Amino acid sequence: EPRSPCCCLAWTLLIATINSLLFLLNLLLMFVIFTIVLLPTIVVVYFGFQCHSQVLHSSARYCRSILDDNSSSALIILGFVLLSPLLVVAMALYCSLARRLQLLLCCQPYSLALYKGGRWCCARGCRAPLKAWV
Repeated sequence: EPRSPCCCLAWTLLIATINSLLFLLNLLLMFVIFTIVLLPTIVVVYFGFQCHSQVLHSSARYCRSILDDNSSSALIILGFVLLSPLLVVAMALYCSLARRLQLLLCCQPYSLALYKGGRWCCARGCRAPLKAWV
């Protein structure tokens, strides 16, 4: 049975809010995982660019005593070489965590706002034949 226009609008706003919060939760989870996994690459490239004389040329003690231009270039190259495998690891970790938490199955369809009698379907509580992963 169709809902009234006012009730339909309220349900649409509720469902849009829930879906937006789930999207932000997924985005936050992805940001945290990628930041933690890619931290070694970020640090290595940062120090390489900071101590190279053609880029930033910091006057920090470790730049003068430990890192010269050749070692700074080596750090920059090492950081970019490490980037590809660490991106794969970060994406695999995010996908396995999202699958385990079943976050992508909690998005609600907007048909719940249009018709009465629909069920909320999230993670294990739903018996729908559709699955995000097989």
